[in-house]
Amino acid sequence: MKKFTKEDFAFQITVVNGKKNSKGAIDCRNGHEIGDAYHCEYGCPADFCQKAMLKVFPIMEAVRAGGDLRNLGGDSATSIRFCCPDGVVTFSLEVDKR
Repeated sequence: MKKFTKEDFAFQITVVNGKKNSKGAIDCRNGHEIGDAYHCEYGCPADFCQKAMLKVFPIMEAVRAGGDLRNLGGDSATSIRFCCPDGVVTFSLEVDKR
């Protein structure tokens, strides 16, 4: 694959919380665990949940368009927490402007 553009932003997505099952593990179909971290610029990071990507991708697009994540409920202009579509895992998204 040949990328034709240099990305202006990089993202880190980290698992920060989740609903646990009777065995104490997060009851996540994709197997996410607290502390798992994923890095990406544009595409979906390897092994990251595709359903959660559907939720976070529009947030990433808002950042690329110059948006401030506080307008979406974020802790700062460059960080926000979001829950997966299944309501099981909570993620943190951190933005690195290059």
